[in-house]
Amino acid sequence: MSDRIETRATRLLGIRYPIVQGGLARVAKAELCAAVSEAGGLGQIATAGLADAEALRAEIHRCRSLTDRPFGVNFPLGRMDITAMLEVALEEKVAVIALTAGNPAPWIKRIAGAAKILVLIAGPELAKKAEAAGADMVATVGFEGGGHIGRTDETTMVMVPRVVRAVAIPVLASGGIASGAGLLAALALGAEGVEMGTRFVATVEAHAHANYKQALVAADPAGTMIIKRSLGMPGRVLGGSYAQHVAARELAGVGADEIVPLIAGTVNAAATDEGRLEDGFVWAGQGVGLIDEILPAGEVVRRMAAEAAEGMLRLRAAFAE
Repeated sequence: MSDRIETRATRLLGIRYPIVQGGLARVAKAELCAAVSEAGGLGQIATAGLADAEALRAEIHRCRSLTDRPFGVNFPLGRMDITAMLEVALEEKVAVIALTAGNPAPWIKRIAGAAKILVLIAGPELAKKAEAAGADMVATVGFEGGGHIGRTDETTMVMVPRVVRAVAIPVLASGGIASGAGLLAALALGAEGVEMGTRFVATVEAHAHANYKQALVAADPAGTMIIKRSLGMPGRVLGGSYAQHVAARELAGVGADEIVPLIAGTVNAAATDEGRLEDGFVWAGQGVGLIDEILPAGEVVRRMAAEAAEGMLRLRAAFAE
């Protein structure tokens, strides 16, 4: 296996492989973050699901006790007041701050110079806005992805090269990527690496109930579905009776006052943390079709790098004169 896959993203982030673990609300805590970073990727701690700023500080300290390599902290905008937690991340000199699901511009001004800034977007227009605001890097998620995706049904294969053409900063590809072949494809499309979520949920260190992890292994791409379209915030989840109920109520045209309680964080927690999949929903991308087993997160990173290197050898042979 190659000891390094070098791109602008790896140089910017100080990592060996251009593999970034997604923010993964409720799931990405110190153990997962550290395992990914220790293996040569970039792990992230999710702030969504943490009680307060001091809980984030504790996760950062715990992560640093497990690895001395760079890692990031992920902040969802527009769904919580991130002010106090962001100050903790800056005080603790976290290497990377990731911003998603809202207008990043005011927060970028506060962060600038203190950490590398990754903004999660969907499509070239949002990428250009993030670049203009001062982002160091963007990750663009296609229709296949788990969790919140763009408002169009544009796939990763189409979206990535369009975003690459639109900005000068490094681009990470996200959505439907769960293997070394996906990493190699992303690089071929012009991306400088990948940001990957669903595959890292199905790992030993992920803070998710065993029922959630096993459901990902058992699922196929058709077993995922979109909810929250009626709220203008579409997100891909694992299909099931609860998700189907939410989608049916949306199709019936009920208002946000009925839908919002159905997709509250406590409902997600019932499934993610407690394993009650019939009583809540869990995020999952179409990449479930590529997940066959629960592995240590470091092994996921190492296998992806090895698979990408093997794939590159096959391509070189195919193009040899």
